[in-house]
Amino acid sequence: MKDPLYVAVDLGAGSGRVFLTGISQTELLLEEIHRFQYAPVNGNGHLRWNAARMFTEIKTGLREASECARQLERPISSIGVDSWGTDYGLIDIDGNLCENPICYRDKRTQGIMEKVFEQMSREEIYARTGIQFLVFNTLFQLHAHVQSGLPGDATRLLLIPDLMHFLLTGRAATEYTNATTTQMVNARTGEWDQELLTSLNLPQPLLGEIIPAGTDLGILKPSVGQEVHLNGVRVVAPATHDTASAIAGTPLENGFAYISSGTWSLVGIERTRPIIDNEVSRRNFTNEGGAFGTIRFLKNVMGLWILESCRSEWKENGLDAGYGSLFSQISALECSPCFIFADDPRFFSPLSMLEALSQHLTESGQCVPTTPPALTKVILDSLALRYASVLNSIPALTGQTIHGLHIVGGGSRNDYLNQAAANATGLPVLAGPVEATVTGNALVQAIACGHFSSLAEARAQVSRNVFVKKYMPRRTSAWEEALRRYAAIEARWVEDEASLLLHHLSH
Repeated sequence: MKDPLYVAVDLGAGSGRVFLTGISQTELLLEEIHRFQYAPVNGNGHLRWNAARMFTEIKTGLREASECARQLERPISSIGVDSWGTDYGLIDIDGNLCENPICYRDKRTQGIMEKVFEQMSREEIYARTGIQFLVFNTLFQLHAHVQSGLPGDATRLLLIPDLMHFLLTGRAATEYTNATTTQMVNARTGEWDQELLTSLNLPQPLLGEIIPAGTDLGILKPSVGQEVHLNGVRVVAPATHDTASAIAGTPLENGFAYISSGTWSLVGIERTRPIIDNEVSRRNFTNEGGAFGTIRFLKNVMGLWILESCRSEWKENGLDAGYGSLFSQISALECSPCFIFADDPRFFSPLSMLEALSQHLTESGQCVPTTPPALTKVILDSLALRYASVLNSIPALTGQTIHGLHIVGGGSRNDYLNQAAANATGLPVLAGPVEATVTGNALVQAIACGHFSSLAEARAQVSRNVFVKKYMPRRTSAWEEALRRYAAIEARWVEDEASLLLHHLSH
C-alpha cells in the first residue's frame, strides 16, 4: 500500500491554505492545494471574521485535495486544522454559530485589563497561568464580551480551529496548545482554572473538554464527507495553535532557540516544564503549551506586520514597495539612521503605520527616514536588535545557554533580516523550513496515525528532507555601534513591559 497523505489546513489572520502532505524517509510532500482570503470586516459594531466563508473555503480545499490524492492513487489518512490564537466563536445547543467571531484587532478590549485587575491581580493571574499579558488574549476578549452581553443562546466557546473541527465532525473540544494561549488554563494542571474563572465572573459552562494535540476527533460528518468526496476520513487535532505546529515542525538542534517569523515574531526556546516567577512575569515571557509534553517559553515581538503595513501605504501613495527594489537598495546603506522599539503598542493596529513610526521616532529624539528603503532598514535592523535583546534575557531566566537560532516561517525567506539577526545576536542562524506550521500540523497527524513513534523521530525525518540555510554572524564596528545605540532606545521603553502594554492599550 502506498504511503498515506494528510491534509493540513493552516488558517492565518486573514488568509488560509489547504495543503496535501506526505512524510517518509525519502519524501516531504507539501503541496498547496487551495489558498483563500477572508479579511475581517465591520459588522454589528465590531471587526469580525466570516466563519461561514472560512468553512466553505476549507471544504473547497478538501475537495481539491481529494481529487489530487485520487490522481496520485494514495489514500488520505486524516485532516487537521491550525490557526492563530485567542479568537473564538460561540455556538448554540443545535451547533449553530451565534454570531461571527470578533477579530483580536477589534477595539473592544481597550481598558479591559484594568477592569480585570480590579477583580484579580496581574500577579495572581500570571502565577496561575504563566501566560504573557497581551490585550487581545481570550481572557480579556471574553471579559469584554460578558460586559457587552453574550448571546443568550450561546452554549459553547470554541477557538477558531476547534470551531472548524466541530463543523467538520460535530465534536466540540478545545485543543491544549491553543487553550493555553487564552490565559484561562492553569499551567500546572493543564485544565481550565476554575478559581480564576469564578473570580472574574466568566461563564465556565461555555468552556468544554481540553484535549491534547494528536487526539482523534472522529470521522467527517457524512454530509461533509460526501460533499468533499472524503467519506470516512478521520479528523485529527494537530497542535492547533499555528506557532505550536511551527515549532513541532522545526528540526531544532540542542541548545538552539527559535523564531517563528511572520506577521508576529515568536522568540523563545522549547522546554518540558513552565517557568513562573516574578522576574519571568516582569519581563512578560509566556509558557504556552506545545505538542507532546513540551512548553513554548517565548515572547511575542511585533514582527513583519510593521513592514507589511508600511508597504501597503507606500503602494497606496504610488511608491515602489516591491521587495526586490527595497532590498537591493537597503544593502547599500551602511548603517541605520535611527532605531525603533518594535513592541511599542502603538504599532499594534494604527490607522497609519507610517504616522505611528514618525511619532515614535520623533518622541525619542530621532530623525524620521524619508525614503522607503531607509525606513525598511530601520524596521528590519530594529527587529533583529529586539530579537537579540529577548534572547539575551533567556539564559538568566531559564539557566539554559543558547548556542544558535533557528528561524522558521515566511520570514525565514528574508535573507537581510536573517543575516541581521545573526549579526545582532552573535549566533549562527539556521533558516527554514518556510512551511514549518504546515509541516508540524502534518507531523502530529502522522504520529497520531501511527506513522511515527515520537516527535523526535518525526522531526528527524523532516531534517533529512528540508533545506535549511545557514547565516554566520558578522560583527562589524557598525553593528557594535548599532547595539549600543539601540540599547539606549529600548531602555526608554522597557521597564515592566506588561505595565507598559497596559498603559498604552488602555488609553
